[in-house]
Parts: sequence; structure tokens; C-alpha cells
Amino acid sequence: MKFKTIFGLSTVLILAQALLIPSSYAQGKQKETISLLFVGDVVLDGPAGKRIEDGGDPFLGVSKLFKQADIRIANLECVIANLGEAADKNFTFRAHPRTIPVLAKYVDAISIANNHSGDFGPKAFSEMLDLLNQQKLAYFGGGHNLKQAHTPLIISKHGYRIALLGYNEFMPRSFEASHELAGTAWSEDEHVIADIKAAKQVYGADFVIPFMHWGWENEMKAGPRQRQLARIMIDAGADAVIGGHPHVIQDTEEYKGKPIIYSLGNFMIELMDNPAQSRGWALRLQLNRDGVSAWDTQVVNLDELGLPHTSAEPSACWNKQKGLKKDCRPITQ
Repeated sequence: MKFKTIFGLSTVLILAQALLIPSSYAQGKQKETISLLFVGDVVLDGPAGKRIEDGGDPFLGVSKLFKQADIRIANLECVIANLGEAADKNFTFRAHPRTIPVLAKYVDAISIANNHSGDFGPKAFSEMLDLLNQQKLAYFGGGHNLKQAHTPLIISKHGYRIALLGYNEFMPRSFEASHELAGTAWSEDEHVIADIKAAKQVYGADFVIPFMHWGWENEMKAGPRQRQLARIMIDAGADAVIGGHPHVIQDTEEYKGKPIIYSLGNFMIELMDNPAQSRGWALRLQLNRDGVSAWDTQVVNLDELGLPHTSAEPSACWNKQKGLKKDCRPITQ
């Protein structure tokens, strides 16, 4: 039987892949709103890893923050593994597997699409994926091969299906996954557009949110490439765009009624060389049936060890009706 006499080829492919959507497609009664918390770069070697090795918890200064949302997401700015050899670069980060259970107490998913998750090569990256799977900590933006790296993580909660995609735009590109090697998802415009469309058309997502690793370090405003790509992603169907990598908080925008948060800054990292790097944002998105209705933030201050602590200072927020405000109540207040 020739399917093309009944369907177009693309329709057949979509129907075939749609059969793979898990039974959680319609999970429970849909709530009016659902909230997602995003935090920036988290490095679990150095003082954070030592704190865990000694039986402590480097997240204690922000523990209340992670209770303020339905879904919690972080960028893991290191590899977690025992294997591998350090790449030839200025800074390499590798955390011990004992750090995963502590991380999993606070976040539901991590992006591994960044310029440090490949610091110890494909073997270490593959080991990390296996460890995360064993601990049931979800991840996106990387995989055992190119297809897995570009497959969205679908989180079903309160009747919504949310697709998370992660991409790296900062060298080295050698960390990118191939058809045979584990690695990260690299940000090629055509591939990103196809991934966003597939998240909705194939995987049945209600919302699609790319979490980007892009821009230049210490730049307080997003560059032209970030602004261009954010618009491309929203035009393709993204409901919000979140970013990191510059190690400082950057500006925000609204495009076609959808928010763009260019950089959350640091969240947990020892290496800081200026005061702006010791401040980061935690971002909380509020979504309803129509998309992102509002967002608010919490300033997080990093101490001399690079460990985070919530601040009581006012911070930015936004909603579709009133737009952006710069002096809102922080999330934990």
C-alpha cells in the first residue's frame, strides 16, 4: 500500500512520530495558570562541590526560591562525570556524580547546551547522560547523538504540555553532537526553526520555550545576533525565549506579545572577575491557555565562594496588560 496516495509524505511522518507521544499527553485537569522558574549558570565543582562532599547543601541560601513554581529549570554549566580528559581551554568544569541528588532536590530539568558541558569530551558527556537518567533528572539541549540533542524535553503538568529546547552558540563547536557522538545542540537557524515547529506539530506541545546559551561575556545589553535569533524563534512558534552565558544580567524585550529574557546571569559559580558577575536573576514565567501572561524575577547575590543567596531588593517584572516594571516585589517576598 502506498501511503502517498492518501496522505502527503510530511503528514505520514508527523502521524508516525505522533504515535510516540506518551500517554501523559492530557495529564489531569488543566489549571488556569502554570509557573516555570528558570535560573542561570550552575557550576557544581569548586566550592559548591566541596560543600556537597562535606555533607552540606550549596542551595540553602535559595531553597525557598525553588518552592515558588510548578516546574524548575537550570543551566548546568559543567559536566558531571568521572571519565574523560580536560579539553585545551582556559577553564574546564567537572563535578562529581554525588552532586546530582542535591541538584535534583531543587530542579526538575536542566539544560546541558553550553560551552562547558563538553569540557571533558564525549565519553564524560555520555557518562553524564547515563547518570542523569539513572537519577531521573530530566535534561535537554544534548544527547547521545544529534537527533537526541535536538529532541525537545516534554514536561506534562496540570494539563499542559511544555516543550523545552536548548542550544549553544558559543565556541567551541567541537562539543556539538554528531550522528555518532554525544554532545550538545548547536544553534543553526534552520535546525532551530524545524525543532520549534516539530515540538508543536509532532510532539503536541502547548508551549515551546528555547533556553539559549549565547552572547558575549560581560555585555550588559544583548547583541544584534541575540535579538535577530530571538525574533526568528518567536516567528517559528516559540512562546518565550530565555538566555544565559554572558555571566551578567542583560536587558529584556517583548516581541509579538512574547517575552525575551536575554541573559539571567550567574546563579552558582566560583569564578567571578567583576561585581556584575556576582548578581543573577531567577525568572518565573506565568503561563495560561494563551501563552505567557506575566513574568517576575528575584535578584540572587553570589558570595565569595560563588554560592547564591536571595536578595530582598526590588526587581523587574512584566505582564501583557501593563508591560515592564523595574521595581517589583521579588519572587520570595
